[in-house]
This record gives sequence, C-alpha cells and structure tokens, in this order.
Amino acid sequence: MEEPDLLPNSLSNVLVTGSTGFVGGALICRLRPMSSQLVLPRQLDITAAGMSGISTIIHLAARVHVMHDTAADPLAAFREVNVDTTLQLASQAAAAGVRRFVFVSSVKVNGEATAADHPFTERDAPAPQDAYALSKWEAEQGLRQIAASTGMEVVIIRPPLVYGPGVKANFAALMRAVQRGVPLPLGAVRNLRSLVGLDNLVDFIITCAHHPAAANQTFLVSDGADISTPDLVRAMARAAGRPARLLWVPVGVLASLASLLGKRAAVDRLCSSLQLDISKARELLQWTPPVTLEEGLRRAFAGA
Repeated sequence: MEEPDLLPNSLSNVLVTGSTGFVGGALICRLRPMSSQLVLPRQLDITAAGMSGISTIIHLAARVHVMHDTAADPLAAFREVNVDTTLQLASQAAAAGVRRFVFVSSVKVNGEATAADHPFTERDAPAPQDAYALSKWEAEQGLRQIAASTGMEVVIIRPPLVYGPGVKANFAALMRAVQRGVPLPLGAVRNLRSLVGLDNLVDFIITCAHHPAAANQTFLVSDGADISTPDLVRAMARAAGRPARLLWVPVGVLASLASLLGKRAAVDRLCSSLQLDISKARELLQWTPPVTLEEGLRRAFAGA
C-alpha cells in the first residue's frame, strides 16, 4: 500500500490512545513520519491543559472483548474503561479545543450475525448482545451528546474482525491450523463474513481523522469483499503456500460436537454470517479499501 507524502494540516497534531495495541502500533507507523506532533499518552487521565495544541484525537484504548471473562462484574469493568474513561477523555478534549475525536467502536454494536444477503448498515437499530458491545454503544451515545453540546466533531468507526501481522486469538489459531495442514471440518459451512485487514483499517481511520465529510458520522468498514469460512480457509492456504484441508461435516453435527467440547460460541462465529455494507464510506468519503483481502492475508502470514 502506498503511503501519502504528507498528511493534511488537520492531522499535524494528533493524540493517539492505545498506541501499543494491535491496531495502534500499525497506525503509529503510518502517522509518525508525517505528523509534526504525535502524542502517545501512557495514561488516559489527561487534563485539558495536557491537550494544548492537539487538533485530533484517535481513541483506540479499550477493554477488549474476551471469550472467558473473569471479572466479577464484566459489564461494570467494561463500562469503567470503555464508557467512563472515554467520555472523560472526550470532555477534556472538547474543553481543550480539540477539533475532532475519532472513536473506534465495534460492529458488535449492530449485533452478532446477519441474515444472508442482509448486511448491517449504519442505519440499523443497535442490538448489542454482550457487555463489551453494550459498553461500546453507551460510549457512542455519550460521545454524540458531547459533540452536540460542545461542537467538537466526533467520528465513530465500527470495524468487524481485524486481521493482519501480529493478529491474536481465534484468527491466529485458524492461521496456525492452516499452516500445519490440520484438517478442518468446515467444508459444509455456507455463510458470508466481512473482515477488515489491518492496513485497510488504519487507512480508514486516517481518512476519518481528516476528511471534512466524516464529521459527526458513524461508519462501518471492511475489506469490501465478503467471504465464506471455507473460502477463507482456502485463501489462507494460498497465502501460506499450503494445501487447504477441508472436511465436509454437516453444520448441525459440527455444532453438537462443539457444544460437547465447550466450543459452541467459536463454532457459531465460524458458521454464521456477518456482513457489513460499506457503501456510506465509499460514497460519502470516496474511500476504497487499498488492500485486497488476498493481499491482506499474505501480509498476515508474512508477519506471523
């Protein structure tokens, strides 16, 4: 992906939270050579005075979704970081005269799955189904209120699963299985899922940070090419230079076996559809994903 020679003037003074994370690290690599002032706070309790001169905040720091949460009260733990800290940061930003606040939320605000050929859009009624998603939705609502009362521009981005060099969790496990030639019982799955490559998400975040039409908008983002789980395995195999090993197991049988093994949630995600319509980003911002899904997977394996 070609990088621009310079950023617009509106991105000359940027504060990024969560800069040590998976997305944050890639974003900083893009911003560092192009920003005259790049602030990477270790703590999020920043006063308005500490934001002097900052024009844009990109807020990535969050308590992320986890499969087996050990918190005594998961919703309270998510709210403390994802809602309270976010809104405190945004309030201080508005008081400091920050022009734009970019908040990376999650498509889980829309819901967990879509019907075939009925992708999520920004117009859909939110349907968060777990504590993480609810905390992101509550943060979005609070940010909109701050924007309305202060005039600070807020942009909300809802990505699906993000993959790329250094990806963790279930996607990394699937990559390892493909690399090792493990037979995967996913050949009978018929679904469609939207993903977003790390480079595409970083490019979109930067677009939302400076594009005039992004002000006070919510966007879904993806690679723009939905793929079934079996086809994803095949694309991974091509990227890894390995043969795809897919077994045809009826989805009902697979779900039953997963329940017995305590893996039902993970298998449900592999078998269900979750599509995003990114027409709004394409039309309003004239944004096109710069990296294909195939190239994104190649980069993910190269950086594994």
